[in-house]
Amino acid sequence: MSEISLRINGQPEVFAPPLTVADLLVAKGLAGKRLAVERNGDIVPRGQHAVTELCDGDRLEIVVAVGGG
Repeated sequence: MSEISLRINGQPEVFAPPLTVADLLVAKGLAGKRLAVERNGDIVPRGQHAVTELCDGDRLEIVVAVGGG
């Protein structure tokens, strides 16, 4: 397969495989931020980001924690 089509926060995006959650976060400039990732309705624990491979058609929600008061 030459590309992976994902839906991220409702928007279609295309990436080159192989792709893990950690790779995706780096590509989107989100590595190291406080965030939550949901893949196809299930939360992906931070410790699993580097080993969770993404597949064509996966739906992801990425929520970045924002501090403030």
